Amino acid sequence: MRSQIHLIRHGITVGNKNRLFYGSSDIELAPEGIEALKAQAAEGMYPYEENSDFYTSGMKRTEHTLELIYGEREHEIISEFREVNCGIYEMKSYAELKGNETFEAWLADSTGKTTPEGGESIVAFNERVQEGFRKLIGKHRLKELSVRHNGKPAVSTVVCHGGVICAILQECFPGKYDHFFKWMPDPGHGYTLTMEDGEITEYEKF
Repeated sequence: MRSQIHLIRHGITVGNKNRLFYGSSDIELAPEGIEALKAQAAEGMYPYEENSDFYTSGMKRTEHTLELIYGEREHEIISEFREVNCGIYEMKSYAELKGNETFEAWLADSTGKTTPEGGESIVAFNERVQEGFRKLIGKHRLKELSVRHNGKPAVSTVVCHGGVICAILQECFPGKYDHFFKWMPDPGHGYTLTMEDGEITEYEKF
C-alpha cells in the first residue's frame, strides 16, 4: 500500500513579494500567485489522488491555494499549522525594522527563545507545529487502516506555510541541514513524504 503525505506551501502573496514579516496576518494570495498556481496545476505539477484527505491551516492563503489546485474539496483545518506569529513586526520589512535593537536581537538569537512583543518564539512555534504534525500522523494512520483491504493508497494532502514545512522536515530528517530554513520550498511548491510502518522514511521535492 502506498502511504504518502503531501505538504504544499501556499502561493505568492504581497508579503512574499515585498519580503515582509507576516506569518499571522491573514492576507490573500497576490494576482501573480493565483496565476502561477493555475499554471502549475494545469501542467500537472501537483500530486493527485482522488482518495486523498485534505487539510489546510485555515488561513485565507492556504484555503485559496487548495481550491486553485484541487478545486472545492472537503477538508479539515489543523490550526497548529498556521505560520509563525511575528508580533509587532507583522507586515513590516527588514528595511523598515533594521536598526531597531530589539528586532536585531530577535533576528540574531540562535536559541530560538526570543519572543517578539505580541508574537511567539521559534521554539514555541516549532512545538506548536510538531503538535499539529502528531495530529496529522494520527489521522493519516486512520486513513491507512481504512484503505488497507481495498488496495487504494493512503494519501493526505496539506496546504500550509513555508515555515511550517521547514519545521516538519527538520524534525523528520534531523541533521540533514544545519538550519530549518534550508528546507524552505518556493511558494506553491512542497514535498511528498513517504511513510512505512508508521515512520516517515523519505521525501521528494516538487
